[in-house]
Amino acid sequence: MELLVGARRITPSAIRRIAGGVTATLRGDALISLLDATFHGKGSVEVIGGDLDRRPMDVAAIEMSGGDTTVTLICSGPARTLM
Repeated sequence: MELLVGARRITPSAIRRIAGGVTATLRGDALISLLDATFHGKGSVEVIGGDLDRRPMDVAAIEMSGGDTTVTLICSGPARTLM
């Protein structure tokens, strides 16, 4: 699985499925893109792949440890349809 943040495709260092969403480990520009989308309205966040494909996500938690940041993303609606 990957994340689609705005128009940018991001591959997390690690991603794990949890009930209702995923946890993703992000670093550097990937983390900054997600934070900008979440807190400054600069794009949406979606999961690409797996059973959550194209589902919009909301940030539920952010945990920092060393050089890694683990972000918990929870589904916020149905999968978007492709046009």
